[in-house]
Amino acid sequence: MRAVRVHQHGGPDVLRLEEVPTAGITEADQVLVRMKATALNHLDLWVRKGLPGITLPITLGSDGAGVIEAVGQDVSGWSAGDEVVIQPGTFCGHCAACQGGQENFCPEYGILGETQDGVQAELVALPERNVFRKPADLSFEEAASFGLVFLTAYQMLVKRAHLEAGETVLVVAGSSGVGAAAIQIAAQLGARVIATAASGERTDFAKSMGAHEVVDHYQPNWYRQVLAFTGPERVQVVVEHVGAATWEQSSRTLGIGGRLVVCGATTGADVSIDLRHTFRKQQAILGSTMGDLETFEAVLRGFGAGQFKPFVDRVFPLREIEEAHRYLEAGRHHGKVVVVISGES
Repeated sequence: MRAVRVHQHGGPDVLRLEEVPTAGITEADQVLVRMKATALNHLDLWVRKGLPGITLPITLGSDGAGVIEAVGQDVSGWSAGDEVVIQPGTFCGHCAACQGGQENFCPEYGILGETQDGVQAELVALPERNVFRKPADLSFEEAASFGLVFLTAYQMLVKRAHLEAGETVLVVAGSSGVGAAAIQIAAQLGARVIATAASGERTDFAKSMGAHEVVDHYQPNWYRQVLAFTGPERVQVVVEHVGAATWEQSSRTLGIGGRLVVCGATTGADVSIDLRHTFRKQQAILGSTMGDLETFEAVLRGFGAGQFKPFVDRVFPLREIEEAHRYLEAGRHHGKVVVVISGES
């Protein structure tokens, strides 16, 4: 079978679409899934370029959707032919965090495509807890697109920041995957959503996701535009995942008792914090990463109820995986980049 593998870190040219031993069920709690589509995330780029602790070679891919081919002897409720969406987190399944849906993560928590082989392969064998029923009204490409970003954004807004109806939230980089998911979730919760995005199509895209106002984060002192919308109360929650390029200005928009929740630093992690504002205004800075099984179930319910919608920007065939990486890395997308695995021409 074919899989997207990385044997050494570097640019898109280090990607290898190669023949590997065909996956099969090796544990009683596993399901074997024939992958139909997978989505790219910035995580794929970071793993390819080199993250601390990555063991090579590795199969990339955290998000995907497909059809079950076989099930292990301890698996119940699933049969060959069932259409599934992949839950990208890995857990021990038996600790207090796994059993109780607590905010504290499982000590063995990991991510498909980072801490172990991912799903950019024709067949993958996964624990039963990594598959959920695909929403019937979504295509495989659409179902493959939302897992990681919606899981991350929901965890940030609901479980970490505890966003409430009527509050104002600033979503930085609202045309990105996490940003677009955060806009939809915040709007569904009844918040007023202000997003940042480049002007033009990206502004239109952020508004189509549900943003009430959008400011151009390439303009100098863009935080003042945000404050013009909010007045002296400023925003109650900031969704940050860009890092160095936006941190100072996004933090300036935060009001008294506000919460800044951060899940990444795509432009660099070296930022400064004025502690006087933090303690005088009783603000909180909250770290967040991915989400638990309960969070993924909540996301799926949202899609099932029509509260959330996928946002596929472009679909590539598997043979063009290098071009898909270049497209994502160049920032030419607004929405998700998806790769078709099974059934390509």
